Amino acid sequence: MQDFDSFDWSTATGDAQLTKALSATDVQLRKLARNYDWNLEPEKVLGWVMAKKCIDLSTALTAFLNGGPERFNYMPKRDVPEAYRGAARVLDNICLRLNSGFYLAYPERESHDHKRIAKWLAYQQADREERRRGRWILDENILATLLNDTLRIDREAEQVTYSRNPSLLRDILSPAIDLATKRVIDDEPKPVATSQSRHG
Repeated sequence: MQDFDSFDWSTATGDAQLTKALSATDVQLRKLARNYDWNLEPEKVLGWVMAKKCIDLSTALTAFLNGGPERFNYMPKRDVPEAYRGAARVLDNICLRLNSGFYLAYPERESHDHKRIAKWLAYQQADREERRRGRWILDENILATLLNDTLRIDREAEQVTYSRNPSLLRDILSPAIDLATKRVIDDEPKPVATSQSRHG
């Protein structure tokens, strides 16, 4: 069987990609979330990956921004082209989990997307001032923890705390978060079967 690092995601079917993701380690899943090509099968693959507890806040934000949310942020759901509705649903769920606190910020996992995150938040602020609302609004208070590096007041103490039980808060909140995610109402019909086609 082809190993994870040499697997060709660009030519594999959605089912084959999901099978490979199912065999991945936590580190490999975070790498996949950060680098996955959203023109492939984001709903089938990232839809599963982004629900895993090993995905941290920094990785989730990178994946979200890689999905190109600006393309459809001001477009009514019904007007999103059929070929991109699956990707839009994945963005919906990532945004919901981000704002629910599902993705935790870890001191040892730094974000390299501060500029892109700050740019998105600047547009959000401009929307607020102009009384305009996009489809995806990120919680600035949650993102501030990452952007302002507030976890590093005492780096050694934080490292020890997170290493002992890095997912305690999320384990407590997961049932409620998962229930909220399942209750997201989509006003467009769900496809009967997932398409295996590629979208350029």
